[in-house]
Amino acid sequence: MAALLSRDTVTGTMTHTATEHLDPVNARILAVSEDKIAGFHREPFQRIAALSGVPEATVLERITLMLTAGTIRRVRQTILATNLAEGALVAWKVPPSRLDAAFDFLFQEDPFSGHVVVRSTDAETAGCEYRLWTTLKVPQGISLEEHCRVLSPLIGAEKFRTMRAKGIFALGVGHVRRKAIEPGARSEHPARMIETRIVELNDVEWRVLMALKREFTPEEIGPHPWAARAREAGLPLETFCEVAEALNERGVLGRFSTFLEHVKPSAGGVRVTRFNALFHWAVPHGLEIKAGSEIGRHEILTHCYWREAGSEFRDVNIMAVAHGTEKLCLLEHKEAIDQHLQACGIPVTYTNVFWGGRSEIKPSEISPLVYRDWFRRLVSRV
Repeated sequence: MAALLSRDTVTGTMTHTATEHLDPVNARILAVSEDKIAGFHREPFQRIAALSGVPEATVLERITLMLTAGTIRRVRQTILATNLAEGALVAWKVPPSRLDAAFDFLFQEDPFSGHVVVRSTDAETAGCEYRLWTTLKVPQGISLEEHCRVLSPLIGAEKFRTMRAKGIFALGVGHVRRKAIEPGARSEHPARMIETRIVELNDVEWRVLMALKREFTPEEIGPHPWAARAREAGLPLETFCEVAEALNERGVLGRFSTFLEHVKPSAGGVRVTRFNALFHWAVPHGLEIKAGSEIGRHEILTHCYWREAGSEFRDVNIMAVAHGTEKLCLLEHKEAIDQHLQACGIPVTYTNVFWGGRSEIKPSEISPLVYRDWFRRLVSRV
């Protein structure tokens, strides 16, 4: 499949392969489908077609091809899990000899750990001994710290640090779209902070949510994608969509997205990105929202949060993530952000970059039922 040629529907010319993100038609689709379909849409693929200018039949064909080939690693309705479950970024201090085994366990055995990344710094600096970083979500009623204490002896962690999101300033993907962004490019206005707050759901809402967030298989990519999910939830399609729309209004749903495999090369050997940078800034107390709003408006960033890292990380409180194919280019983007903060009169008492190495990504599970089953299995193994 990686050798398939594609025909541009506008020019009629044959270019690249139909499964690579570099293909012009695929690039037009991905520029929209990665992070431009906000909220819930009854016909999400139709919406992608409308915004990309690519016929819906072609959108369906190309997304199916890219998903089958692994260029797209998943297609799903995202949820704002910070509003449904307690979550945090977790930094783990693990002995070097156990680092790979700890990584494997958290990725393969803990459904509540999402992103699992080995990180490093360019020099010995605050917190550099924390090499393993994960995102963690636990269902309502479960303690993040207790979950980490359960995991620690299993992965050989000497210490861990949980960093909850107190505010979100940027949350997106858009790797294809961001390839052409120049250092310093930013939105016209400061980013608005999204506050994290827990929303309680009833049984019907949970049934709809669980059906919504499940990844699509290649066979499910087609018109009216929610019809089968409504049957799965035991609801009429109209009721299912109404509940989904209500969840969207309550700030529970994120975006409908096609997630590129941006860490590993495609079947054709093409990489979407090569470097993953976690930027750290420490700003004086009281300036977190202002600083986050000015940092989060920079278009290169896929994520930007207010998180309190503590004294071991020299009181870092704003973190952001950027991806790129060149390390120097990412450093130029950070320098542009630093200069913008200075121009805004926002003092930075400390800053650093943690570079991502080995990385795996999966959605974090948030179901209380799944947690109980997982904990029961874990205890039986111990």
